[in-house]
Amino acid sequence: MTDTTIGSRPRMGLVLTASAAGTVFEWYDFFVFGSLTAIIARHFYAGAGDTQSYILTLMTFAAGFLVRPFGAIVFGYIGDRTGRKRAFLVTITLMGLATFAMGLLPGYATIGVVAPYTLVAMRVLQGFAVGGEYGGAAIYVAEHAEANRRGARTGWIQASATVGLFLALSVILVSRTLLGEEAFVEWGWRIPFLLSLGLLVISLWIRLKLEESPMFQRMRDEGRQSKSPLSETFLQWKNLRLVLLVLVSTLMAQGVVWYTAQFYTQIFLERVVKVEPRIVNELVLTVTLLSAPLHMFFAWLSDRVGRKPIILFGLLLAAVSTIPGFQMLTDAVNPGLSAAAAATPVVVIADPANCSLQFDPIGKSRFVTSCDIAKNSLANAGVPYLNEAAPSGSVAHVRVGGVGVSSFEGSALDPASFARDKKLFDTTLKTTLTKAGYGAAADPARVDKVKAILILLVFIVAAAALYGPQAAALVELFPTRIRYTALSVPYHIGVGWFGGLLPTTVFAINVATGNVYAGLWYPVIIATFSFVVALFFLPETRGRSIDT
Repeated sequence: MTDTTIGSRPRMGLVLTASAAGTVFEWYDFFVFGSLTAIIARHFYAGAGDTQSYILTLMTFAAGFLVRPFGAIVFGYIGDRTGRKRAFLVTITLMGLATFAMGLLPGYATIGVVAPYTLVAMRVLQGFAVGGEYGGAAIYVAEHAEANRRGARTGWIQASATVGLFLALSVILVSRTLLGEEAFVEWGWRIPFLLSLGLLVISLWIRLKLEESPMFQRMRDEGRQSKSPLSETFLQWKNLRLVLLVLVSTLMAQGVVWYTAQFYTQIFLERVVKVEPRIVNELVLTVTLLSAPLHMFFAWLSDRVGRKPIILFGLLLAAVSTIPGFQMLTDAVNPGLSAAAAATPVVVIADPANCSLQFDPIGKSRFVTSCDIAKNSLANAGVPYLNEAAPSGSVAHVRVGGVGVSSFEGSALDPASFARDKKLFDTTLKTTLTKAGYGAAADPARVDKVKAILILLVFIVAAAALYGPQAAALVELFPTRIRYTALSVPYHIGVGWFGGLLPTTVFAINVATGNVYAGLWYPVIIATFSFVVALFFLPETRGRSIDT
C-alpha cells in the first residue's frame, strides 16, 4: 500500500476533517436539544403542565436514541454492501435537514396537539440518521490510518464530540445574551437549530470530496464483500459473541458514563440544585474546552500502552467518583440546599401501596395518586426526602420540619380540577420549603465555580478515558466485511438505549427513594459491571491488522 493511499498527510487531513465534521454536527444537534429541553417543553407540550411537559420533552429527546440501533442496521448494511462514502452522505443529509426543520416547527399555541407529534417525528428522523454516523466516521478514519497511529487518528472523532457541545452551548449563550432571556425563550431558541444549516452545507461540501475507503475498495475489487452483513454479524456466533462482548464490556458503560458527565450534569445543576442557566452554560463550556485535549490524550496514549488499560481506568474512575462527586457538586454550587436538608429534613408520609415507580419511557403514564404527586413535586424541586409509611388508604402528606402539607388524590379528578389542585399544592409546598431554607434557586454569589469545574473535570476524565480509545478498539475487533454493521449496532444500543434513557431512569429512582443521588447508582452499577467483564474478557487489540 503506497503512502498516497494510507497515512499521507494531505489525504489524512481531508479524511479527518470530513469525518470529524459529521460528528461535530451530530453532537451539536444533540446538545442543542438537550440544553433547551425546558424551553422546548413550554412550546410543544404547553397543555401538559410544567412537570409533565418537561418529562414528555425528555421522552421526545429519548425517542431519537431509541431508533438509533435501527438506523445502525440500515446504514450498516449500506456501508458494508455499497461503501462507506454513500452511507456517510445519506446520514449527514437526513440528520441536518431534521435539525434545521426543528427551528421552523410551529408550537402548541399555533397548531395544538399536532405540534409535539411533528417534534417527535424530527427527533426520530435525527436518531435514525445518527445510527449510521458514528460507525461510518470511526471506520473511515481507521481504514485510512497508519497502524501505529490508529488510536490518535480516531481520537479526532471522539474529540470532535466536545467541539459539537462547545458550538451548541456557545450559540445558545451568545443568543441568550444578545436577545435577553425573554426574547430567547419566546423565539430565539430557534436560532441554534436554524444555524445548523450552515454546518450541513460545510459538512456535505467536504464529504463530497472524499473517495471510498481503500480497504473497502480493495475488498470490493477482490470480491470479498459480505453478501449478507446482517446475518453474518448476528447469526454467526464468532461475530455475535464479539458484538455482545463490546456491548456489555464497553458500550453500555460508555453510554451512561459519557451522558452522565456531559449531559446529566447540566440537568442536575439546572433542575435539581437550581443554578442559573447562564452559570450552568459557563461551567459546562469551560469544562468542554478542557475536555477536548483529554480525549486526544487518551486516544494517543492507547497507541502506546494499549486500548484496554485506558478503558479500564475510565470505567473504574466513573464507578468510584460519580456519587461522591455529585454530592460535592451540590455543596459547591448550592450550599444552602445541603444545609437545609441537614437542619430540616423533609419526610413523605404515605401509604406504600399508593406510591408508584415513576419510570415512564414513552410518556404515557399518569402519576395522580397523593403519594406520586407529593414525590414528583419534591423531586422536581430538587429537595431530598425520607419515606415514612402511613396507614392504608390515607392521603399522603409532606412534613417539613414541624410543618405538614397535605397532598391530594387526583385519580378521580378531571384535567382542569387536577391542574387547579396541583397548582395549589405546589404553591403551598414551595412556600413551606422556602421558609425552611430550601431556596428556590442557588445564590449566584455562593456558587464556587472553581470547585465545581474541578469536580466536573473528574467526570470528564472518566468519560474521556473510556471514549478516547474506543473507536480504534471497536474497529480492530471486527473484520472489514461486516465492520460497519457489527460496530454500529452495539454502539447505538449502548449509547442510545442505556445512555439515552439515563435521565428518565435517574429521575424515576430519585422519586422512588427521595434521594437526589440514588439514581446515580444506575451509571455506577453499569460501569462496575462493565469493568469486571472488560477486565476478564475484553481482548487487547492494539497493533492488530484490520485489513481482513
